[in-house]
Amino acid sequence: MRSGTCACLVLVLLTQSAVAGPPYISDDPEPTDYQHFEIYTYSLGATTRTGTTSQSGIDFNYGAAPDLQITATLPAGIEQPAGEGASVGLSNVQLAAKYRFLHQDSFGLDVSVFPRIFLPASSSSFGDNHASLLLPVWVQKDWSGGWSAFGGGGCTVTERRAVDFCQAGAVLTYQLLPKFQLGAELFHQTADSVGTPATTSVGIGWRYDLNDNYHLLGYVSRGIENINETDQVSWYASVLFTF
Repeated sequence: MRSGTCACLVLVLLTQSAVAGPPYISDDPEPTDYQHFEIYTYSLGATTRTGTTSQSGIDFNYGAAPDLQITATLPAGIEQPAGEGASVGLSNVQLAAKYRFLHQDSFGLDVSVFPRIFLPASSSSFGDNHASLLLPVWVQKDWSGGWSAFGGGGCTVTERRAVDFCQAGAVLTYQLLPKFQLGAELFHQTADSVGTPATTSVGIGWRYDLNDNYHLLGYVSRGIENINETDQVSWYASVLFTF
């Protein structure tokens, strides 16, 4: 179940002016606009043959400088083994900073680094009680007509080297209507512990802009590799506040 949880945690990133990043697992390279906020109230989860792991929380993002975004995520984890009751607890608090160092108008692609620290959870029942660090690179290309592609990947390193793992993903989106966007994603993650297999999934995401300040996001995916052990179905839903 931890494999599905780690994959889903990467969802809790950002949505920018090009409407990328969440609700997908893969992120985009565009930081939050300078001196603006993006706040997600979200719920996500994954189901395997052993049960369901889910998480709800708040994700704060602020444009601290041009091309620089700082992030803090406060999650609560929910564990429900198959045939048993659910338990709830605080999961891994996350701190991150996204910096875009290349731009499409001069380089042809937006490129960013987005290191993310997962602080130890108070209990191994919810998240990981060891610190870990995700080190990814994200790229994006936009075209006229409403098409955009973004993706990239990186590796997560921990205090316990045996559970280090890497991930990569790619997303293609299309602005179907002025307020409605659809997208498809292919995502892969290597095994994150002994006895936990790698996982590959395909997903569909959407975003609807109620107005300039309120936005609805959703995503659903299914594994295509080691399905029963890692991802029978995963989901993400959030309300995004921008100001």
